Amino acid sequence: MRTVLMVAEKPSLAQSIAKILSRGNMSSRKGLNSACSVHEYTGSFIGQSAHFKMTSVCGHVMTLDFIGKYNSWDKVDPAELFSKAPTEKKEANPKLTMVKFLQVEGRGCDCIVLWLDCDKEGENICFEVLDAVLPVMNKPRGTERTIYRAKFSSITDTDICNAMNHLGEPNRNEALSVDARQELDLRIGCAFTRFQTKYFQGKYGNLDSSLISFGPCQTPTLGFCVERHDKIQSFKPETYWVLQAKVNPEKESTLTLDWDRVRVFDREVAQMFLNITKMAKEAKVESVSKKEKVKQRPLALNTVEMLRVASAALGMGPQHAMQIAERLYTQGYISYPRTETTHYPENFDLKGCLRQQANNPYWAETVKVLLSEGINRPRKGHDAGDHPPITPMRAATEAELGGDGWRLYEYITRHFIATVSADCKYLQTTISFSIGPERFTCVGKVVTSPGFTEIMPWHSIPLEESLPHCEKGDLFPVGEIKLLEKQTSPPDYLTEAELITLMEKHGIGTDASIPVHINNICQRNYVTVESGRRLKPTNLGIVLVHGYYKIDAELVLPTIRSAVEKQLNLIALGKANYHQVLEHTLDIFKRKFHYFVDSIAGMDELMEVSFSPLAATGKPLSRCGKCHRFMKYIQAKPSRLHCSHCDDTYSLPQNGTIKLYKELRCPLDDFELVLWSSGSRGKSYPLCPYCYNHPPFRDMKKGMGCNECTHPTCQHSLSMLGIGQCVECENGVLVLDSTSGPKWKMACNKCNVVVHFFENAHKVRVSPETCDLCEAALVDVDFNKAKSPLPGDETQHSGCVFCDPVFQDLVELKHAAMRHPMHRGGQGKRQGRGRGKGRRPGGRLNPKKPKDKMAALAAYFV
Repeated sequence: MRTVLMVAEKPSLAQSIAKILSRGNMSSRKGLNSACSVHEYTGSFIGQSAHFKMTSVCGHVMTLDFIGKYNSWDKVDPAELFSKAPTEKKEANPKLTMVKFLQVEGRGCDCIVLWLDCDKEGENICFEVLDAVLPVMNKPRGTERTIYRAKFSSITDTDICNAMNHLGEPNRNEALSVDARQELDLRIGCAFTRFQTKYFQGKYGNLDSSLISFGPCQTPTLGFCVERHDKIQSFKPETYWVLQAKVNPEKESTLTLDWDRVRVFDREVAQMFLNITKMAKEAKVESVSKKEKVKQRPLALNTVEMLRVASAALGMGPQHAMQIAERLYTQGYISYPRTETTHYPENFDLKGCLRQQANNPYWAETVKVLLSEGINRPRKGHDAGDHPPITPMRAATEAELGGDGWRLYEYITRHFIATVSADCKYLQTTISFSIGPERFTCVGKVVTSPGFTEIMPWHSIPLEESLPHCEKGDLFPVGEIKLLEKQTSPPDYLTEAELITLMEKHGIGTDASIPVHINNICQRNYVTVESGRRLKPTNLGIVLVHGYYKIDAELVLPTIRSAVEKQLNLIALGKANYHQVLEHTLDIFKRKFHYFVDSIAGMDELMEVSFSPLAATGKPLSRCGKCHRFMKYIQAKPSRLHCSHCDDTYSLPQNGTIKLYKELRCPLDDFELVLWSSGSRGKSYPLCPYCYNHPPFRDMKKGMGCNECTHPTCQHSLSMLGIGQCVECENGVLVLDSTSGPKWKMACNKCNVVVHFFENAHKVRVSPETCDLCEAALVDVDFNKAKSPLPGDETQHSGCVFCDPVFQDLVELKHAAMRHPMHRGGQGKRQGRGRGKGRRPGGRLNPKKPKDKMAALAAYFV
């Protein structure tokens, strides 16, 4: 019996596909990494009996990055990133150990069927999976085929079974086009981002952005927003005049007429027309025309149109809308949501999809009429050759989906029903009048067949007053003629929907990446989302775009990225060489980068006008260890300290508060310590600004505070305050927060675990002694007699926070996913790293874990 490994893109998809193929007759178990399950069943594969193992990945298995030393912003010239810096594939999420998991499941398998999403990213993940599992699979016999690719567009029985019966092969060219895009975006984006971030954050204090990023797609996206802003700023309103006439076809009715000249911009000319028409007392009917018109039903729905409607009509950001659509797809409610196609294939089961909606109270009546009278073939749209248009695949209720999920599903369903409905038909009547020598018109519309507007009422023809019955030559008394003075108005800021349209038109990004680029310019503080989901550029966004225009307009114009996208598409089609496209594009941007660096003064001139220099920003906080003058704390992102006398800037931890730490100084460099805190119930730790940026010991890295410092005798260091290994993460140590009394706590110096203990204790100290059971440092606790929770009215106790039964009820774990198994009858699994027996002379922690950890430690916190 052959063993067949099948891999989907997400755990929920794997379960759904396995359930369909096995007809529910399968067994399931958790995989090695706990994130992915394995579903097993027996069946037939290409005419032979087989044992199937269906599992999944969680998106990309690997990610592209520079090798270690090139990830240092301080030691590497950004120009080297274009060609000299080697890249490597790393695990996208090391915690998931996805490669090891795939190898464990793939070992001994004869064949593999790839059920990854059917787009370019999915093809790329196919080869990431193959790279992991092929070395451990059984070797093929001769020319035997072992790699298969399933192509599907929805999670329905029909589509999945059809895909299994028509297996193909993964597309190497499409995977290579994704590799090329990843490498281009990494090298170009990192080089420009590192240079301009270091340059401008080293000079200005109120940029309020932690990263001054550049992206080959992100920057043209921002450019569209700033271009509209510039049009608004440069707009000069003009006054114009409109002649408005009203006639009275009957005693109690009034008809407002539109002037055929529309408007004039000269006041005297307008006054002349008014005077001429005022002389006429009657309006003469010159012509009456009636014409049947059609408002076409919409084209089938693709990704870009869905994102446009989600933003403009539903008030959802593109990235949020895409996440909801993906969830609806994985749950089987809609077809694959990433598609450029607006044309249904001839064999698509439109009626079958429509029947699914026959019992929904919102549109059941419309659906039943369509099924009984016959559906209309959807309009012929664009066939991109990827996936069918986005279609509802099964019925749902508001209670099932709730909130935004239902709103998006409802729109997708209504849109689908509209595509198979009739066009809207209406009768348009146009009456042309003459008042003196001037011509006026009025138009009326009467719906004769509502068609698709019944299911999409927001597209219906607006109700208007019916026009009077009249014939050529009829005369109506003129009720009023007046001159209206108006002004031209500026365009408004771009909406997300308008921006998506521009990006699609100019080939910036793909249907999958457009939401990401828009989200990026919001996250970087380049634009803000105003009411109506309009994107208003910030000062920083405006200055950056103007600076790019000043130095090299092609960095912000869509033309060069559009050309690159075309080359990437040619790679996907097998019509362009991967290495040649990569080399040619990187050479162009490398030259542009060098010119940009040489010309940065041009952008800097614009920055000077809008932002304050570091020396003029912030408030005095702590003393510099070099000059002993006060350094200024700059609170705007990224928060940092700046010494104007030494002209040095020191990075600080982000997303918390910073304050002076008791005016204490670092024993190594004499800088005053500062205290970072994430809040009263979160973490806090002191740090030396100089050591944080210039690690004093070989076993330290940049960005480490005192809670990770391995100084052997400093009272604030890990060596003096570390208690034991973290209860959740592999490498963290729980460190006493000596500032937290009387609500004492210890916190992990790597992850977000916080342990609250000994509330209202007078003093808590870390003892040099260690626990015999778990090797964690003992803790000395002093309580006031009135508030002591210790037995026998004792006020002092020394013991292990993990093992001592006296401390058991005085310790509380917070901000952690796991719970104390002692309270649920479970057994602990994690082993701890302690202090004491593994402690070196001078008090520094030995990084080696003890060989054994008693169950008492694990049972207390895991």
